[in-house]
Amino acid sequence: MMLKWLDKIGDWNPQLLRELKGRLKPVNILIALAISLVTQLGTYIYQISELPSKTYAMSGIYCNLADGYQQNRTFLNQSLEQVNSKINSYSGSLNSDLLAKIPDLKLEQKSLKQQIDNLDKILYQSSCPAEQINMQMWWQDHWKYIFMTLSVMFIFTLLVAGTYLLINNLGQEERRGTLNFLRLSPQSETSILTGKMLGVPILVYLIVLAAIPLHLLSGIAAQIPFTSILAFYIVLAASCVFFYSNALLFGLISRWFSGFQPWLGSGLVLLFVCVTLQTLFYSADFRNLLAWLSLLNPASMLGYLTPRYQEPAIQEIQFFYLPLGKNLIGLLALHLFNYGVGIYWAWEGMKRRFRNPDGAILNKVQSYLLVTSYQVIFWGFTLQYSDNYCPDYRGSQSIPCYYDLNYQIGQNWGLIAFFNIMLLLSLLVILSPHRQTIQDWARYRHEKVANFQGFWRKFALTDWLVDEKSPALLAMLINLAIATTPLLVWIVLAPMLNTHHNNAINWVNEIGRLKAILAVAFFISLMMIYATLAQLMLMMKTSNRSMWAVGTIVAAVFLPPLFLGILNIKPAAYPVAWLFSTFPWAGLEYAATSTVFKAFIAELTVLILLNIKLAKQMKLAGESATKALLAKR
Repeated sequence: MMLKWLDKIGDWNPQLLRELKGRLKPVNILIALAISLVTQLGTYIYQISELPSKTYAMSGIYCNLADGYQQNRTFLNQSLEQVNSKINSYSGSLNSDLLAKIPDLKLEQKSLKQQIDNLDKILYQSSCPAEQINMQMWWQDHWKYIFMTLSVMFIFTLLVAGTYLLINNLGQEERRGTLNFLRLSPQSETSILTGKMLGVPILVYLIVLAAIPLHLLSGIAAQIPFTSILAFYIVLAASCVFFYSNALLFGLISRWFSGFQPWLGSGLVLLFVCVTLQTLFYSADFRNLLAWLSLLNPASMLGYLTPRYQEPAIQEIQFFYLPLGKNLIGLLALHLFNYGVGIYWAWEGMKRRFRNPDGAILNKVQSYLLVTSYQVIFWGFTLQYSDNYCPDYRGSQSIPCYYDLNYQIGQNWGLIAFFNIMLLLSLLVILSPHRQTIQDWARYRHEKVANFQGFWRKFALTDWLVDEKSPALLAMLINLAIATTPLLVWIVLAPMLNTHHNNAINWVNEIGRLKAILAVAFFISLMMIYATLAQLMLMMKTSNRSMWAVGTIVAAVFLPPLFLGILNIKPAAYPVAWLFSTFPWAGLEYAATSTVFKAFIAELTVLILLNIKLAKQMKLAGESATKALLAKR
């Protein structure tokens, strides 16, 4: 029977069969099962050790008498506060009748304190009668704790350990040279990488699968609906595909890290899970763009599955104002969509990089679609209704206010800008070709241009838009246009959308519509300057051109504001200096519109001069070897 199953697996995916044969040894299986069983037993014993005994305190949450005593104590405390208030009030009075009441009030104060002390002794020094302990609630809660504990263990085990094993396996295959044999095999990239994703962490899967019965039993005993538990399993499986896909991609593009690859990759996953887990459990807020990152942690489903004393915060989540968090199907669909976008682009990069280890992860057309898809995600999580309070500037209290579309965007535009900058800088690294590639493209470009007709022959735009060997400047400009178009639309429409006139939170109203548009123009020009600088560095003849490109961009981004900060040049006092830095937005509010426009013209001039320099270098690179020799270059 086992041989038949192995034959079927081998027919479906030979790579999976190869991985299973190398790992499913009897000793390995027994060790994995032992680890799983010991962990389950330890979790169960730890929870059972807290079983209420004869010494269970009267103040415990499972004592039925606790609520009555607590309510009585609260009433006595309120009465004591009233008596204390009367004593303080009467003591400062000149009325003899009020002064005469003070001795009686002090006797009442003493009596109330005595009653409170007696209640404290009962609550905190007495034991709850065994028949008054709500064991049904205790068992339900502790089954829930077992369910939650195992769920968190599943997340850490699958994501961190699985990521480590996959990256480590790719590194070992690369060092042994067997990865090249896989590249030359007739199997498809999808088949090979799927086989690795299913086979390499097989022992981790076995550890988790052995704990599923106890996990499922504890969930049902905690009265969690089976459909909700099933939804958690689906989200957990989708998260594994997401993180494993990105782990394989990381393993394919980070060969220079050598043996440090798996530790770095799994360490980043561990850090991400820990940070998001703490955020989810202690300060969960799903009404902003950061919900995108929170949903990448499958633990975000646990708050929905195990509500106890309040409505889970995840129920508030929306996507383009759609309240998907209100029901399980919508929440599950949102998780799968969020994972699906990341999985799709990770696989696109893997399939390209697997066959061509030195090629680009994505081509230019794919980069346009990538930026578009993530704009949908960024703006989907940004556009959410929320109830808020705004300060009453006439007093010290907060008053209810009704925020419109400007509130959500105004609160999230900084996050949108940050994520877009990270995305665009990553694409700049991916799309920018090196010297030899540009040299080949420039040298033989005239052959392609000769085949174009009409307008396309004259300008040969398809080379710049589609060809992977051409410089990435026009592609970066298109990606910048895709990323900034929604923000520009909001800036233009902001005054009309601001139906409730909340000027205090409207960024556009604070600096003016024209300055806001110029701020976006500054962003585009700066990113294009960085793209041109990177391309110039990659055209150098030195072998360390990549380091030069990275160092130049880092210096251009951080050195100007660093010097301004060291020299204590503040935007309010010297806005012009900040307009010419890498963070010109700091000086926009304090500079005149004409000054801002002049600074923007200056940046455009710098960009044009850099592109002229780049065009000359490309022309030289495209010359034939004979022509360069005759020109003594």
